[in-house]
Amino acid sequence: MSSRNAPTKAATSTKATALASKRYWYQSLNLLDGVLLAIIGVFLAWLYYRSAVGINYHWRWQDAIRLIFVPPSEGKLPYFFQGLVATLRLSLWSMVLALSFGTLLGIARHSKLALFKTPALLFIQLVRNIPPLVFVFIFYFFISNQLIPLLGLQSLLREHQGDLNGVQQFLFGPANLWENLASGVICIGLLSSAYIAEVIRSGLESIPKGQWEAADSLGLSGLDKYRFVIGPQVLTAITPPLAGQTISLVKDTSIVSLISIQEMTFVGTEMANSSGMIFEIWLIVGVVYFCLCFALSRLFNQIEKRSRACL
Repeated sequence: MSSRNAPTKAATSTKATALASKRYWYQSLNLLDGVLLAIIGVFLAWLYYRSAVGINYHWRWQDAIRLIFVPPSEGKLPYFFQGLVATLRLSLWSMVLALSFGTLLGIARHSKLALFKTPALLFIQLVRNIPPLVFVFIFYFFISNQLIPLLGLQSLLREHQGDLNGVQQFLFGPANLWENLASGVICIGLLSSAYIAEVIRSGLESIPKGQWEAADSLGLSGLDKYRFVIGPQVLTAITPPLAGQTISLVKDTSIVSLISIQEMTFVGTEMANSSGMIFEIWLIVGVVYFCLCFALSRLFNQIEKRSRACL
């Protein structure tokens, strides 16, 4: 009888342990966290009260909400959401470029061959020691006009003919803005790749020497060594800093509004200036950026948990 009940008791104990380990975020708050949240809430309430009374500003939230949902005469998405989609599109392709090129730079930076290490080091130091805004202006006004014809993309980006389907429209946007999109993607991607390269390099250097020797002793090829032994450990080590850099990339997309790329900051500037609702529009833009970055942080949190569970 006891032997029959043993699996049941073990299963019940395992289920209870799993339920105990699954805690919501608010259950992990302590007294100090509650006090800090209360102070922040009181400060925000006081700030809102003083802005309404002391500054004598008339809030027009209903007009602002109505404005961001007003569709254009052509029947397309509202102008604000066009900027939001452009920000998502710019962030997506910049992230792909930054992760791909940054990984290659990080591996080259970790290499013992000066042929790979020196050019990677020069690029990383050059990009990291130039202010992002200056880099954007240099790239857009001096390099972009020469780089696009050099890559043979002039006819594709400037002289595209034909209709686009829904997927192409979402991923690449209107054909007449492809050149701006490509300039913004290359600019933000190269800017972020220098920082991601250092994250990759630090992750590779954090792997103990014994792990490399163990992979070599198993006779694994270079690809299999990184895929099965080094890669999972590096991913676990670099997930937190990589999450921070990815979130910074999303926020850095606002810089390219200065070169007339119509993403959310550019759209917010035009809407705030034309409507006069400066505070309302910019607060809405800030909230949307916060939601995007917070969603990314939660996504990387889940990736970190899964990568740790796989080790």
